[in-house]
Amino acid sequence: MSDRRTTPVNARVAAAHLAGRVAAPRFVEGEPASVTAGLADLLAAPGGARDRQLLFGEAVTVSERREGWAFVQAATDGYVGYVAEDALGAPARPTHRVAARATHLYPAPDMKRRERRALSLGARVVVTGVSGRFAETPGGFVPSCHLAPLDAPEADPVAVAARLLGTPYLWGGHSAFGIDCSGLVQIACTACGIVCPGDSDMQEAALGRLLGEDAPLRRGDLLFWKGHVAWVADPETLLHANAHHMAVTEEPLREALARIEAQGDGPVTARKRLGRDATPPPG
Repeated sequence: MSDRRTTPVNARVAAAHLAGRVAAPRFVEGEPASVTAGLADLLAAPGGARDRQLLFGEAVTVSERREGWAFVQAATDGYVGYVAEDALGAPARPTHRVAARATHLYPAPDMKRRERRALSLGARVVVTGVSGRFAETPGGFVPSCHLAPLDAPEADPVAVAARLLGTPYLWGGHSAFGIDCSGLVQIACTACGIVCPGDSDMQEAALGRLLGEDAPLRRGDLLFWKGHVAWVADPETLLHANAHHMAVTEEPLREALARIEAQGDGPVTARKRLGRDATPPPG
């Protein structure tokens, strides 16, 4: 049975590559587009529940446009859903990503001008030039110090995730303005060039290799529960977006394990280590 989260098919259309695999009235090649809103909700149905969020500059393939909604598949992780049609624009070829927790897009290279929009960590922009301390993009100017080239991935996903400490917890959130546990893992992995699915169950299946129960934990390992995932910041500390604190927090590992099990979410279901060695903490 196909997973609707990653299978671009609805009651009217399906992606052309699914011909012969799923039933659909019409198969389409789809058209490329990119997210032009600062942040766009990816919904399970038009006007329905939020599954994930898409950041400014993310690429999607649009299979259908209908009644103000676009049925899309995200290029980053293959997630499928509905986005407000006015959140999309022409396809772009981003050159840089926002590497700071958040930044602003200005109409001129002047921090005193009223900003056009806020951009989260992980948003993607096309840099066309430089004006003083600002990078010029087709939509405005961004402080250059807040950007990093897309072809220069970071080495330590935990350091990326730590930039979002204090961010409010948001179910399905994927930005500096609100994020959930799997969003925190995905945004950090993506900054490090690690392909990462959108939901924690998919991440548990796809990321890293299993560790034995007695294997010492180290920075960059992932712990999974049913419906939850957390970064290991160091052998004694977890870093995760969690509903208990309603924020991205660090907390002692032993206390977190006991609390999560006591609140009814059970024990850890998997301990995973990513393919690359985790970077040791600074100092």
